[in-house]
Amino acid sequence: MATYLLVDTMNTFFRARHVVRGDISEKVGMAIHVTLNAINKCYKQFDADHVVFALEGRSWRKDFYTPYKKNRSDKRASLTPKEVEEDIAFFEAYDDFLKFINERTNCSTIKCDIAEADDIIARFISKHPNDNHVIVSSDTDFVQLLSDNVHQYNGITKETIKLEGVYDDKGKPVIDKKTNEHKVPAAPDYQLFKKCMRGDATDNVFSAYPGVREKGTKNKVGLLEAYTDKDTKGFNWNNLMLQRWTDHNGVEHRVLDDYERNVTLVDLTAQPKEIRDYVDEIIDDHLKAKNKSMVGAHFMKFCGKWDMQRIAENATQFAELLQKNYPEGANNAVCG
Repeated sequence: MATYLLVDTMNTFFRARHVVRGDISEKVGMAIHVTLNAINKCYKQFDADHVVFALEGRSWRKDFYTPYKKNRSDKRASLTPKEVEEDIAFFEAYDDFLKFINERTNCSTIKCDIAEADDIIARFISKHPNDNHVIVSSDTDFVQLLSDNVHQYNGITKETIKLEGVYDDKGKPVIDKKTNEHKVPAAPDYQLFKKCMRGDATDNVFSAYPGVREKGTKNKVGLLEAYTDKDTKGFNWNNLMLQRWTDHNGVEHRVLDDYERNVTLVDLTAQPKEIRDYVDEIIDDHLKAKNKSMVGAHFMKFCGKWDMQRIAENATQFAELLQKNYPEGANNAVCG
């Protein structure tokens, strides 16, 4: 049984961008520094056997659902000249970081031209069902994948999210400020159902039933009642799903139709079969022992290039994770 770190690479790198201060050159170097520190801390905490960097491709979801992430391009169009300059600098650094990881280390980098990093991570887990996995990301979408052998590590808050609760970097339970009790993530299945019903504003996925309450009233079924009835497809489920509503363009929607659309978009195990099969092929093509030599020396050069003196002083700690090959004879069984 192996333990894999599955890095949501763009999320980890660009979240680091927002926690550093200084001019552009300082912020870029510190973003790489924070990213490497988060991965190294996680690597040591879970005694990982291999690190996989999942990269972004053009998502198949944009063809399935035209509005998907369209809000991102609108946001980019409104950037100031200074923000554009910073964006360019960060993407250049990000590309250089990926080039180093891909060409000079034994870590795996996986990119699929039609899929997102989320898809790659979900399929990797499915193809390695008997191994342990730690997803390095702050993205709450990954909560749906939590299980006994799948955890999530947030490199910004330095918290580990498990089914049974949230823990700090010393392994102590994180206390919820509202309840004053051990913080526990929402049940993955219910969290996924709620997201499919309410949509995801971040990704521009519209709600299947705008204004639906979590808890129903005397005359109206809510999400909790419908979810409880989900497996039997009884009265509460049908009462909610067969409702109809009209949007601001005068188009009528049936809740069930929009819910099923959102399941395809949001559920990381519900990609169309042809997408799953293609992503699986890409993963298989990329998972080979690279056997790169002089990893430590190349890492020192990379640290010098980006002025990461503190990391360079402890380079041997980082070189260990960068040298680890994909385990020979690793379990690669496909589940679903």
